[in-house]
Amino acid sequence: MDDLEAARAGDREAVARLLEPLLDPAYRLALSILRRPEAAQDAVQDSCLSALRAIPRFRGETADLRPWFLTIVRNASRSQMRLRFWWWAGLNDDLSAGDGTGRVVQSHDLSQALGRLGSGQRTALALFYYLDLPMEEVARVLGISEPAARSRVYRAVAQLRSRMGEEGL
Repeated sequence: MDDLEAARAGDREAVARLLEPLLDPAYRLALSILRRPEAAQDAVQDSCLSALRAIPRFRGETADLRPWFLTIVRNASRSQMRLRFWWWAGLNDDLSAGDGTGRVVQSHDLSQALGRLGSGQRTALALFYYLDLPMEEVARVLGISEPAARSRVYRAVAQLRSRMGEEGL
């Protein structure tokens, strides 16, 4: 019996073995959506519990597990955003305003430009560029067609370029 079959049968250790390699990409996705490390950790933890409960109903193959789990993470992150209003806080705590280097300013400008994108566009960029997923998986995680995912990524990049100027990217 492989791990997926064992997980479907209720083996929690098998679920842990299946999810363990997906935790880093899941955290990075949640962080790109929520923009707070603590909130991203909470979203991934909630997603793991959701996956544990849902895996008996999972009908795909092991290769389909990553997009399935990242979809759960995306949904948990979006739910957390709707429940909490901390995103109004503004600046990323990691930026040091007193540093004075051009890199910090550029990072701040990029962070602000990313923050002004819609959640769907920010998620598409994170999946494609940050997690380096193939466009087919980006589409599956977002629940849209591959051409729609490609278009969403293209439009998001175009908006970032227009907000930051060509030399900013």
